[in-house]
Order: sequence, then structure tokens, then C-alpha cells
Amino acid sequence: MNLMWFRSDLRSRDNPALFNACKQGPVMAVYFVCMQQWQQHGHGANKMVYLRESLSALQKNLAVLNIPLLVIDAGSFKKIPALLSDICQQHAIEQVFFNHEYELNESRRDQQVLKRLTQLGINSHAFHDQCLIAPGENLTQQGKYFSVFTPFKRAWIQKMAAQYQAPLSAPKKQAVLDLTCPAWPAKFMQLQASADLSDVKSGERALHQQLDDFIAQKITGYQAERDFPALNGTSHLSAALAAGVLSLRQCMHAALLENNGEFQSGRPGPDTWISELIWREFYKHIVQGFPHINRYQAFKTETDQIRWLDNPAHLKAWQEGKTGYPIVDAAMRQLLHTGWMHNRLRMVSAMFFTKNLLLDWRQGEMFFMQHLVDGDFSANNGGWQWSASTGVDAAPYFRMFNPTAQSEKFDPNGDFIRTWVPELRALNNKEIHNPGSAQRKTCAYPQPIVDYAASRARVLATFKALYGEQHD
Repeated sequence: MNLMWFRSDLRSRDNPALFNACKQGPVMAVYFVCMQQWQQHGHGANKMVYLRESLSALQKNLAVLNIPLLVIDAGSFKKIPALLSDICQQHAIEQVFFNHEYELNESRRDQQVLKRLTQLGINSHAFHDQCLIAPGENLTQQGKYFSVFTPFKRAWIQKMAAQYQAPLSAPKKQAVLDLTCPAWPAKFMQLQASADLSDVKSGERALHQQLDDFIAQKITGYQAERDFPALNGTSHLSAALAAGVLSLRQCMHAALLENNGEFQSGRPGPDTWISELIWREFYKHIVQGFPHINRYQAFKTETDQIRWLDNPAHLKAWQEGKTGYPIVDAAMRQLLHTGWMHNRLRMVSAMFFTKNLLLDWRQGEMFFMQHLVDGDFSANNGGWQWSASTGVDAAPYFRMFNPTAQSEKFDPNGDFIRTWVPELRALNNKEIHNPGSAQRKTCAYPQPIVDYAASRARVLATFKALYGEQHD
């Protein structure tokens, strides 16, 4: 008997660990619910409910293959080694299969599991699944991890072109196993999302259809439309990628088929989406190569000396979408209502938070994780530190998004703002981006909580003081 241990890879197709386990003989599967651990990591109810729905769909897919899936309450990672060894002994497991996770706590958990399995004489097999090139295998000429995306991408494409493999199929149906699966943990089943997740698809069949529709209908215009939040121009596959309902390889393969097999061919739409997928992989490599960021430390360690402001009123206004900057407020209200935020607006709202409000990026990162249905540590941390100018390949500290200018450029008619800030609907296409004082009173919309020019000068002075004359 072989055991497949599912984690952030909730799918039956293109799952290296599952595929190889099934080649070795009969397979049963296990998934550990770790709500206490997830909460410590900042995951909110939206992400956990999506995991539950994805897990339910996976269990049904595995049932067709006669692979039983045990869903066990572990609470925290610390209990998994003992629980896993108990399952192995109870079911006479000879081999355990799983796919790597790269975050620090996950890596430590796996080390403890491997230690316990070795003591029991049980073989284990781990596979790289979240990355197409394993962390540590795409390095600089000095043998170090890349800290700038463009050379990482250049080296990645060169390596990938030589070793690319198509996605794996689902394993074949096996003989029926006489095994009864226990009821799922009650607290996990009782979880309710804080946002309306009705538009978020779960399950492999639905997500593959969504991927096919994106490739057929939207990828050609992706480069031109992806920055406009009122347009439905992005894939909306981030939640599926974070939970592993779709693999990075499946998405990359679909894009390559549309792009004549090229990673960069000059076709703007597919090229741009492929580059975004490589960014996702880049952040996974960063998590492995620079473990201090797993401890909520800045990638640029000197920026941990910045004295971020402690302003509960500004924090609350940002969280509730009441900053007085319409595009920022629309973005935050979209997040609260749907559990998702358009990527351009993640940058706009994060940069406003860190640069204009001078609040600690960790607070913003944590708030996003608490609400995002697609919460993924490496991507979320990478994005926040990029915006705060504290991270890998980050925006220079003097680069700031003017939220009004961003709004005028990427929501020119105010359609997105009208959707999420309905009190401003009556304003014309120019006024809606930055209403006058009288208009704000009439619409019951708040005055700006900070002056843009003054707040920009403040953050520039803060970073110049940090770096001294070398950055003057």
C-alpha cells in the first residue's frame, strides 16, 4: 500500500506525487486540516472555505479512480508526523509520496515527517510540483539565487526550453479498496466565508474550462487589457494556482500551445501571461533562497530600520475603503466583498498604504492574507515588499503611484469606481477620480486622509534618511 499526502496540490491530473504513487501499486490518500496553523500564517476564512470546496471536488475525482481520501484534523503542523506515522502503521503503508512546499514552516514540517518515516523504515518520495524548475537549480553564475527578475527569467527560459515536459495525465483507475473514510472535521465544515465567493470556481473540471476559455477568448488581449480593472481581462486563476487545483505546468502548457511553443515570441498577450507565470515561480525561489523573509523580515534587511507610523485611524480607513481616494477605496471594497482584488489595484493600494500612509507593509500583507481567496505567501509577500521598496527586485523608493493618476489612466470612465463606491456614481468621468470638497460632502464621501504631495515628500525623506547621501 502507498500513501499520497496532499497539500497545496488538490488535483488528480498533472500531480507528480500521485502519478508516481499509482505506478507503484494501490494508493490511499490523506489531507491534514491545520486550521490553527493556517490562522497563525494569516489565512482567513475565504481561503479556508475555498480549500474545503476544492478538497471536496478532489475527493469526488479520486473516488472515480477508487482512491480513498482521508481528511484528518491535525490542528497544527507539529501533530502531522505522529498522525502520519499512525496512518502508515494502521494501513501497512510501505511508501509515502508528496510534492514539495518551500515556505520555512512547511519545510521544517517535512523534515520532521521524513525523520519519523525513516525511523519506521518507510520510504518517502518528494517531487517538485509548484515550480517547473526546482529552487536551487536556476542560479547565477556565482551559484547564488537570483534577486532580480529579468536575469532570472532569461536563465529560466534557457533551462526550460531544454527540459520542458508536458503535463502528466491522471492516474489509471485502481481496484476498489476496502476503506471507510471518517467524517470531515466539524470546525472545518462549519467555516463560513466573509466574502461572496459565488463567482470563484473550484474543482478541476470547472477550472480547466476556465483556463480553456481564457486562452480562447482573452489571452490575445491580455497585455492590453490586464491593467484595466473594469474589464474582465485577466484569467482569475490565482486561487486555483494557490490551492493547486491547477498546476503551473498546466497553465504554462496551455499558453505555449497558443504561442507556437515559444516562451517569448513577440505575441504580446501570451508573452505577457507567460511572464506573469514565471514571476509566480520567481517568488517561490525567493522563499527558498532567502528564508529570512519567511519570518516577516524585509528582503532588504536595512529597510527594517524604517520607523513606520502607528496610526490606527489611517489603518482602519484603508481597511474599510474610506481613505478618500476613490480608486484605493474601490479596490479595498472589492477585496472585502469578493475575496479578490485586481492585480494592478493590489499594487496601487499597497503602495498607497506603505508610501502615502507610511504604514508597515507587514500589516497590509497580513490584511490581504486574511481576506484573499487566492492567498499565497510567496506571491503576497513579494508583491507587498515590491510596493514598499523593501523587497526583491522592488520598485525604487522614489517610484510612487499617484492613485488619482492611476485611476484616470486605468479606469478612465470611472466604471470600476462606480461599481464599488456607489456614492460617487452621479459624478462625471473627470470628477469621479478626485471629487472636490463640496462634492464629497454632497455624496457623503470622506475627504482624503492624507495630502498626496505632503505624504510623498515624507516617505522620500524617510528613505533618504535611511540610505544617506548614496541615494541623494
